[in-house]
Amino acid sequence: MSSSIYFVQQCRTCGRLLQIRVEYLGKKVVCQHCRGKFEASDPSNDHQDCADSGNALLQRADELLDSVERQKSGSRLPNPR
Repeated sequence: MSSSIYFVQQCRTCGRLLQIRVEYLGKKVVCQHCRGKFEASDPSNDHQDCADSGNALLQRADELLDSVERQKSGSRLPNPR
């Protein structure tokens, strides 16, 4: 009788921690909670990916905030008639 080895990975859709068999690394898996589909990946490499996507998200948020500020300052100008 063989025992399976598992690793823990977070579902990218619902955020739940899932136990995934090592033999599924690199394959598409489905979350049993939300039915979200994602690729089972090495947890030690996931941290770098999350940091990169987090930086991209912060950069996009800064761009959106800047555009809102530009729109606000532009709308305060008197209307030319």
